[in-house]
Amino acid sequence: MDPIVRKTLLYDFYGELLTEHQKTVFESSVFQDLSYSEIAGELKISRQAVYDLLHRSEKLLEDYEKKLGLVERFLAARESFRALSHEIDTLTELLRTEGITEGTTHEILRERLQELKDRTVSIQELLV
Repeated sequence: MDPIVRKTLLYDFYGELLTEHQKTVFESSVFQDLSYSEIAGELKISRQAVYDLLHRSEKLLEDYEKKLGLVERFLAARESFRALSHEIDTLTELLRTEGITEGTTHEILRERLQELKDRTVSIQELLV
């Protein structure tokens, strides 16, 4: 995963647990793409202070993720929903081209629908 995307996800889930000062520095660096010098000038602090705040904030966000795993669970749930969506599209196409009849097509649809039902249970378990 791209580091900026990861930082953004971590911030989305855990950003409110940072202090206002940490949030300001993090947002300026990650979202506004400001340099340490630019942030230091705006906040009237040293570049070293910006560096320390930013790295402490990133470490805190990573530590929250290690303890809580919300981002990982979110990504797993998102991937499961994408797979379900693909399977539903496949079933829809099968229905469109073959129609529902007794026999092989009917059995394939019944089996796939049971698989979808099982996956939704798995997704619910991920989100609990």
